[in-house]
Amino acid sequence: MTGISATTLHTPFALGAFTLANRVVMAPMTRNRAGPGNVPQPINAEYYRQRASAGIIITEATQVSPYGLGYPGTPGIHDAAQVAGWSAVTETVHGAGGRIVLQLWHVGRSSHSSLLPGGALPVAPSAIAIDGETFTSDGMKAYETPRALDTGEIPEIVEQFRSGAANALAAGFDGVEVHGANGYLLDQFTRDSANERVDHYGGSIENKIRLPLEVTQAVIDVWGAARVGYRISPFQKFNSMADGDPEATFARLTAELDDLDIGYLHVVETDAPGAAAADTAPDEFLAARHPLFARLRDTFDGPLIVNGGYDGARGKAVLAAAAADLVAYAKLFLANPDLP
Repeated sequence: MTGISATTLHTPFALGAFTLANRVVMAPMTRNRAGPGNVPQPINAEYYRQRASAGIIITEATQVSPYGLGYPGTPGIHDAAQVAGWSAVTETVHGAGGRIVLQLWHVGRSSHSSLLPGGALPVAPSAIAIDGETFTSDGMKAYETPRALDTGEIPEIVEQFRSGAANALAAGFDGVEVHGANGYLLDQFTRDSANERVDHYGGSIENKIRLPLEVTQAVIDVWGAARVGYRISPFQKFNSMADGDPEATFARLTAELDDLDIGYLHVVETDAPGAAAADTAPDEFLAARHPLFARLRDTFDGPLIVNGGYDGARGKAVLAAAAADLVAYAKLFLANPDLP
């Protein structure tokens, strides 16, 4: 881990094998711009090239299986055409001097049978539907009750992530991020509002975090720990998510991820209790951050990326307070391709 000393958003940072030019991270954002077959297109390469001045780019979430697709037009990383499409993206970004990692996901229950091969039901840890509707190729449709995965099917999920990681390596990425946040499959296993299992993937915290850790280890087997990140969103309510004891759950998960010596932890702070309003001053914003986020500095010893509610002043403040190592921006990067 590289510590912080008189840092700003423009201070270089050693992240694993790389020295990043700055600490401004481009956050993953679903753009629904992939072409037929969920293959990245030239427009994807241009989009990321425009933002290559980020210290590092984290791509939009990319499904590791056709059964992990959640929305129309999201890219995949499970076949040769998709690997070729992403190869054009990485070549373009590297040509512009940038660094780029691929975010690996499986959406689980956050899908619809109209999007999946053979009209299959979405899968999940338990047969609990998300409230509301989702966007499909035929417009908005109510979420369906997913099919609970059998215990014997779970190793295949792990292998899908392993294969996606290998394909990302072949496509020329600088690393990968495992998407364990935002109410998608790994987050569904982690938080008890979506996980009512009674096997060794449910119940205790140890069991709820078992699949996320198995997936992370499989990805490490491909990339090595230093080039693997993991994203969490302990309090985010999106996709009908909640947990009875998020502090205990995520302190344990992050401690286990620390034991795996992964390259970084990416924390989404959205929906945390007591969060400051959008117009509060940076010092008041930091003072209002949930205690869990400070605790992560003790449970996770590696580089920490924070995300959610940050602008330039707040980003500078969180770095100056040594409360994070890098700051991820989403909407601001959409509006400002040259944000750094």
